[in-house]
Amino acid sequence: MQLPRTLGELKSSEYNEARVRRSSVKDEMRRNLIGKLEHNEAVFPGIVGYEDSVIPQIVNAILSRHNFILLGLRGQAKSRILRELANLLDAAMPTIEGCEINDNPYQPLCKSCRLLSEERGEQTPITFVPRSNRYVEKLATPDVTIADLIGDLDPIKAARGGHLLSDELTIHYGLLPRANRGIFAINELPDLASKVQVGLFNIMQEGDVQIKGYPIRLPLDVMLVFSANPEDYTARGKIITPLKDRIGSEIITHYPASVEEGIEITKQEAWTARDNQSVLVPEFIRRAVEQVAFEARDDQRVDRRSGVSQRLPISVIENVVSNAERRRLLTRETRAVPRISDIYAALPSITGKLELEYEGEQKGAAAVARDLVRVAVGKVFEAYCGHLDCTEIIAWFNDGGNLRVGDADSAALCLKGFRTIDGLLAAATASHLAEASQADVLVAACELILEGLHAQKKISRSEERGYTAVKPEPRSYGYESFSRSRKIN
Repeated sequence: MQLPRTLGELKSSEYNEARVRRSSVKDEMRRNLIGKLEHNEAVFPGIVGYEDSVIPQIVNAILSRHNFILLGLRGQAKSRILRELANLLDAAMPTIEGCEINDNPYQPLCKSCRLLSEERGEQTPITFVPRSNRYVEKLATPDVTIADLIGDLDPIKAARGGHLLSDELTIHYGLLPRANRGIFAINELPDLASKVQVGLFNIMQEGDVQIKGYPIRLPLDVMLVFSANPEDYTARGKIITPLKDRIGSEIITHYPASVEEGIEITKQEAWTARDNQSVLVPEFIRRAVEQVAFEARDDQRVDRRSGVSQRLPISVIENVVSNAERRRLLTRETRAVPRISDIYAALPSITGKLELEYEGEQKGAAAVARDLVRVAVGKVFEAYCGHLDCTEIIAWFNDGGNLRVGDADSAALCLKGFRTIDGLLAAATASHLAEASQADVLVAACELILEGLHAQKKISRSEERGYTAVKPEPRSYGYESFSRSRKIN
């Protein structure tokens, strides 16, 4: 369909005056949201774990035509949700061509559009703005000024046009007026200086702005949405009380409630499909990686006020696959299958994402990360292999057996070593984690069992040299250790 190009064509099209003039952006979002709900369409496709908590509250806020704020720790999809709001706008919106603030063709606000409309009448040129251009986002930082958000007087415009500085034609519009008839999002709202937050009052309640003290009325049509960390109310900055009072709804986000939800999010976001290479990530490896994040969120050595972002398991699984990919390239194997040893190789993607308390800082980020991996693998071992009888494996180590494998060793070489451990391969196949014909997956299952037994303190392990069986110390209860580093002959 040919879109209208002039105001006259617009009046005779489906974008009639009643629809365009009387429908605010909040009404538009409400109308499109109702349509999605009536057709059972996903309101926020790709957002996992919020179906019964956050999303219904956002839906209620939009149906109520509220400005709202998302409060939550880092890595809880706040920015992603705000950007998804643009999908509730119409596919295209008519505006006067060349207008900086997306003026309504039937009721222009800025002086230049009013003059153009008076001069050209029904020949006023019209253009259509796609929904993607109607979303404006600003990261709040302490150096953001009122001029950045609202606008300022431009002396160059005044000089070139021969206008007085008080003339509206000299205004250089800020981000907020440029978001007119759209969505304006501010991330990390408490970082915005208090005097700048005050500048949002009028636009939220009275619908107008002032630039450089001139009482220029711009009744902007904007949906205002914000995000913030709850701790920021008393930490880096503060959302001033009058501004909080003007925000219609305050919605609390959260981390995945279950490991299954976390796995689904990580699968969706992580880059594990490497070009045309064959990669197989066993489910128990995914679960172990996700469990690391859950353990970190409950660990007293990790700062809970800062939180543990969902980016942690996403980065870890990518690093795990990369280590498996490196091994595949070195050993010339046909596919990359991650193992437990690859999770330990991914420690650099864990340590940088943990804000530690005093106890954790004393121990060190790397040591805390290793502990988290060990505990996580222990819980996954219990879930998958808790029913297994591993006494034969433990007895093999207690009788002086020892084994050393490297994370760069091929599956065939690892299996050669694992076959020497009484009962290990039988336990791996009995756990249904791998079939005997899948050598690469079988190696990953064997490593899970060994690391799980270590987590339960039924065997010990040398952190320096990996899995290595050692003679028990006096009063060591007969436990010995295993290591990953010795090469198998």
